[in-house]
Amino acid sequence: MPEIQPIRGLRYDLGHVGALSDVIAPPYDVISPEFQDELYKKHPANVIRLILNRQEPGDDDENNRYSRAARFLKNWQSEGVLQKEADPALYVYHQEFEAEGTKYVRRGFMGGVKVVPFGEGNIYPHEETHSAAKVDRLKLFNATKTNLSQIFGLYPDPDNQVQSVLEDYIIGKTPIEATDHIGVLHRLWPVTDVELIAKVSLAISEQPMYVADGHHRYETACNYRQQLIDSGELTTGHPAEYVMTMLVSMTDQGMIVLPTHRLFRGIPELSSAELLEKISGCFDTRVVGTGAKLADEIWEDIETADQQGTVGLYCSKDDTWVMASINDAGRAKMAEVASEQSTDWQGLGVSILHRLIIETLLGATDLPKPKYVHQVSEVIEGIDGGDPDGGKFPLGAIVMPATLEHIRLISEHGERMPAKSTYFYPKLLSGLVFNPLS
Repeated sequence: MPEIQPIRGLRYDLGHVGALSDVIAPPYDVISPEFQDELYKKHPANVIRLILNRQEPGDDDENNRYSRAARFLKNWQSEGVLQKEADPALYVYHQEFEAEGTKYVRRGFMGGVKVVPFGEGNIYPHEETHSAAKVDRLKLFNATKTNLSQIFGLYPDPDNQVQSVLEDYIIGKTPIEATDHIGVLHRLWPVTDVELIAKVSLAISEQPMYVADGHHRYETACNYRQQLIDSGELTTGHPAEYVMTMLVSMTDQGMIVLPTHRLFRGIPELSSAELLEKISGCFDTRVVGTGAKLADEIWEDIETADQQGTVGLYCSKDDTWVMASINDAGRAKMAEVASEQSTDWQGLGVSILHRLIIETLLGATDLPKPKYVHQVSEVIEGIDGGDPDGGKFPLGAIVMPATLEHIRLISEHGERMPAKSTYFYPKLLSGLVFNPLS
């Protein structure tokens, strides 16, 4: 695992659409309503009409955003806006970007990965999923019968040997290019050489795959396949046996994992003194100071220390930041309240934040979804600007991201991290390639 094969992808015909940059989009689940409107206006064939068609007045069971997406997909093929690849291909995919002043290139390749339900093979999830999102994606699968966006999978390859074979092949070849809304340059090279594809497939066949992003889409691919089995439609060689996936070596130099900080809703406001009273038995604490802008200093200290058990907590009641580092008593308490989980899971920063601090020590359960942010500047903006849904965020948290090693260990334990434990930057584009399933 993973078993891979080339796909006969659908791609935009640049003669029809002009610049590829005008028709691509990030994944559906990071697109706000405002950005959705921008993408609608950007180009009449922008992929937003497929991956996140907007709701319209009068929508019903027959005519809705899923059926509209299917019509767009069908019409664009008949009009030549989308063209099918002449031969099955793997697609070398590079992303050139900058993070914290350093330039990176993330290198991988896209193809079809054999769909295996989690727990039945060597493909592992690492985060929890939500049923509503899977229902939504399955409706889109059924309407379009197409992989509209790729899964993001990681595999171990200490010397990056698999990718090196592909990199040698594309030397001197002209890529297809697009630049996204945040300035990331995306490059794509179709690879149709049968012998090279076979070599890559064999080299990766014994490796596990860890789903980095696209858990809902992967589980939906499993559900769609099972649906076809139940109806007797899954014939030998059916394209729904595979799901379009971007595969990246875990040691690729462009693999960046950003933190996901939290601005909590639904927690009663606490002063720093009240917070210390509740958590100080399990954490070594210090009051850092007041003001949202101290978030920069908090993050710098946490990042420098590189300790999963250190969390920065902001109390809106007195505009004060507290630094909290788990101690031996806290680790013992964590082992008690998360006894069903491995020590690797128990030691994860987001696990400590949610299970020990929020749920156990603050007694806050069944909370509304926090506002998740990745940049410290967004933490500051959220504190200063307040909750768009009204009022202030009563509690903020700055936390270390999970590492690739955490993903490997926790996945292989058969566990899943709390939601938004990782943020793989930058996101993969939707609209570079589509994979028909019929």
